[in-house]
Amino acid sequence: MYRRPRQNTYRRSSGYPGRQRSFSKARLLIMLAFAAFAVFNFMRSKQVNEVTGEEQYISLTESQEIQLGLQATPELIQQFGGLYQNQELQDYVDEVGFFLVNQSVARNTDWQFEFHLLDDPKTVNAFALPGGQVFITTAMYERLETEGQLAGVLGHEIGHVLARHGAQRMAKAQLTQGLTQAVLIGADPNSAQFAQMIGQMVNMKYGRDDELESDRLGVQIMSDSGYDPRAMIGVMEILAEASGGGAPPEFFSSHPNPDNRIGKIQEAINRVFPDGVPEGLVP
Repeated sequence: MYRRPRQNTYRRSSGYPGRQRSFSKARLLIMLAFAAFAVFNFMRSKQVNEVTGEEQYISLTESQEIQLGLQATPELIQQFGGLYQNQELQDYVDEVGFFLVNQSVARNTDWQFEFHLLDDPKTVNAFALPGGQVFITTAMYERLETEGQLAGVLGHEIGHVLARHGAQRMAKAQLTQGLTQAVLIGADPNSAQFAQMIGQMVNMKYGRDDELESDRLGVQIMSDSGYDPRAMIGVMEILAEASGGGAPPEFFSSHPNPDNRIGKIQEAINRVFPDGVPEGLVP
């Protein structure tokens, strides 16, 4: 009776161990090379911020930051409903914004500040682009009760520009992307997903730290300009109330808890005015 030859089950089931080990080793070397390149590029971008005195990792020059912000401005204006067509209010925002710049440490920098009132009645937000482009929506503007509160919002955003948070986040995102790519090359899909999660957590932490630093800078900018920095606490209280226990305003997205943020702002005020806030400041 004819019988089919038995197959070499060992070779079919286990493959070629030597070749697999060689492939795994090569993939590991590629992964390490990608990771080392990402870390090297990040580390060599270290520099000291002249305003904050802190060491940062930034891969852009100041002129590149300014150009990047200018290029992104038209798209953002369109995204938030265009510019608000009330020149009187726009002039008022400009007046407060440029007064803060000219009376504070910002005047000694080369950032090209511009202030934009956006025609968005729904999104409660204010933000800044690298280089000096500052935006506030009408939804946020209409919630403010005093000139000091407007100065608090704009001072906070000026703080983001001075601290170069946008460029700093870009450098960290590039590092995260490079490390994640390395893991995708050298590890299994579950490990790669874990690496992406870690990267997102790291970037979110820096985001919270950035907000607190901008609050501290905003307090200093307001104080130097003759505004009562306690108005910034009023902004936090207004926005916390605006949330109504539901989704927070966009201004609080990925930001610290409002109550914790108020406490940090008060600490910054106490450092600037250890004997108490003097009278005569613009509320």
